[in-house]
Amino acid sequence: MKAIQFHEAGGPEVLQYDEVPVPEIGPGEVLVRVHAAGINPPDWYLREGMNVMPAEMRPALEFPLVPGTDMSGVVQAVAPDVLGFAVGDEVFGMLRFPGFDGRTYAEYVAAPASDLAHKPAGIDHVQAAGAPMAVLTAWQYLVDLGHDVPSVFTGQVHQPVPITPGMTVLVNGAAGGVGHFAVQLAKWKGAHVIAVASGRHEQFLRKLGADEFIDYTRTQAADVVSGVDLVIDAVGGPDSSRFLTVLKRGGTMLPVFFAQYDPDETASLGITVSNIQVRSNGPQLAEIGRLFDEGKLQVGVDSTYPLPEASSAHTRAAQGHIQGKIVLTVVS
Repeated sequence: MKAIQFHEAGGPEVLQYDEVPVPEIGPGEVLVRVHAAGINPPDWYLREGMNVMPAEMRPALEFPLVPGTDMSGVVQAVAPDVLGFAVGDEVFGMLRFPGFDGRTYAEYVAAPASDLAHKPAGIDHVQAAGAPMAVLTAWQYLVDLGHDVPSVFTGQVHQPVPITPGMTVLVNGAAGGVGHFAVQLAKWKGAHVIAVASGRHEQFLRKLGADEFIDYTRTQAADVVSGVDLVIDAVGGPDSSRFLTVLKRGGTMLPVFFAQYDPDETASLGITVSNIQVRSNGPQLAEIGRLFDEGKLQVGVDSTYPLPEASSAHTRAAQGHIQGKIVLTVVS
C-alpha cells in the first residue's frame, strides 16, 4: 500500500509518498481502508521533531514515521474479539492519541476498535476525517472529559464547566478546528457565544451560531467585552493573558494550546485556568456522531489535498488562518 512517511525531522518537504506493508491487525483491532485523513497540529509537531515540547518532555523518535491520527474509512477485517463492528462498516476515529502510532496518512490502518465510531450518515468521509481530534478536544473541554487522567501540563484533572442557558462564552481562534466546534457546542448548550477571528471568517461563524463576532485585526476583545463566564482560547501563545480581563470574577480560562498564566494574577482575579490532553474515545465520538446526524454540528473544511500531496497540505497549514480543517483524500 501507499503511505506518507518521513525519515528525518524537518519541514513539509520531508514527507514522502512511499510503498509500505499493509498493517496486520491484533486483538481489539480492525483493518480500515482509509478514505480520508484529517490533518492536526500534532502531525506537524511530530514532523518537526516535537520541538514544541520542553526538551525534558520530548520523546525519542524512531524513523521512519507515518503521521496522522484522524481518519474515516471502511472496515476491511475485524479481529475475532471485536464486537460492534463488521466488514463494510463506515467508521471514523482518532487513533491511539496521545501517542504517535495513529499512522492514518495511509491507504490502510490498523485501528483499535475502542477508538472508533460508526461514521454519521449525514456527513461524508472528508468531513468525518476532519472531525475527531478537534471535536473531541472541544467535547472533553466543555462537555465530558471521559477519563480521570491528570493533564501533563498542570498535573490536575480537568473539570468541564457546565454550560447553561444565559452564560456568555468567548472563543478565540473561533474559525479553526477546535474553535469552530467550541462555538457550536457552546451554542448547543444554550450559551451566548462571542467568536473572535479575522474578518473573513465572520459569515462562516455566524452560520455556526455565533451571536457576536470580533475581528481581532480591527478590535481587541478586551476593549469591548467584559463579564464573560468562560473563555476558550484556541490560539494560546505568550499573549494569552490579554483575555483574562474579559472574564468575570469566578470565570474560567481554557487554553487549548501551550500558554502560561501567572498563578498570582489568576488568583487575584478569581479566575480558574484548566487544560487537557485530548484522548481517543470511540464512545464519545458515537455520541457526537448523533449531533452530526441531527444537524446540530457541522464540519468546516478549509481545503483538501490528495494523499501524495501531504507536503502541500502541511505547507497550507503553516500559513495559518484556516477555516475549519485540512483533509487528505485517499479514496476518491
